[in-house]
Amino acid sequence: MYKIGIIGGAGYTAGELIRLLLNHPEVELSFVQSSSNAGNFLWQVHGGIYGETDMQFCEDAPLDSVDLVFLCSAHGKSREFWEAHPCPEGLKIIDLAQDFRDESEGYVYGLPEWQKGRIAGADKIANPGCFATAIQLALLPLAKAGLLKEEVQVTALTGSTGAGVKPSATTHFSWRDNNLSTYKVFSHQHLIEIRRNLGLLSGCEVPAINFIPMRGDFARGIFANVQTGCQLTEEEATALYKDFYSGSAFTFHCPFAPDLKQVVNTNKCLIHTEIHNGKIVITSILDNLLKGASGQAVQNMNIMLGLDERTGLSLKASAF
Repeated sequence: MYKIGIIGGAGYTAGELIRLLLNHPEVELSFVQSSSNAGNFLWQVHGGIYGETDMQFCEDAPLDSVDLVFLCSAHGKSREFWEAHPCPEGLKIIDLAQDFRDESEGYVYGLPEWQKGRIAGADKIANPGCFATAIQLALLPLAKAGLLKEEVQVTALTGSTGAGVKPSATTHFSWRDNNLSTYKVFSHQHLIEIRRNLGLLSGCEVPAINFIPMRGDFARGIFANVQTGCQLTEEEATALYKDFYSGSAFTFHCPFAPDLKQVVNTNKCLIHTEIHNGKIVITSILDNLLKGASGQAVQNMNIMLGLDERTGLSLKASAF
């Protein structure tokens, strides 16, 4: 059994990670660190795991006692953590913040559909952002085929859990319920990693990606619609996407227009393509806390440890 630790264990992504790791057949969750909750039981913060464990949050981080550690703290905190804590030799790291998504300091960008081989040989993984995962999976086949040549228009809706566990004016139930709004129009932080990676894959400068993020009136999931100029026929587009994702464990091109409940509570991403008047319209949907965060992190862990990447991730969708 591989021993696993979590740094920053109080948030939504950490809660999902704890649930997955407690039920993973090949790992043992050794510690969950949280300065604000030290001494409390995990179930006092993450109520859904009551009855599954009597573990308590710890103040310190016994890094030398584990084989792999997940960092689930806020953006910018990962660098601070490593400045204050020496990293034991041989420790594997998966960072869920954005601190190392530029692949600095030896980190590998952890999008398995693109870099599975590099992930398998890596000691440090920068887990992708949730919007970044949905949008890149929509565009990777076009970039690889050299067909990403015109401006890209993206509108994507995210659930309230994407804003994190700390309450704010735009996550309060009475404001969010029966309401929609935009934010960070054309300036979302995930555009940096999206443009960088698509450029690397295509081998040339990526055209403008005009991204309008929207807050949805639901708890979890991302529904992204992506469109750009494309001269493929419907059949050619389907063949391109099905071939690109033929070996993928969790990303699938589907022949129907999918709905969000088909992916919520799973590590799947469903992709659907249509051709309309010289444009390709791509729908990409996933669970922002799983394939967009903690599920993908466990998928990366499995690959790094030489396990089947599906291990511990056979999850049931919330169909109704």
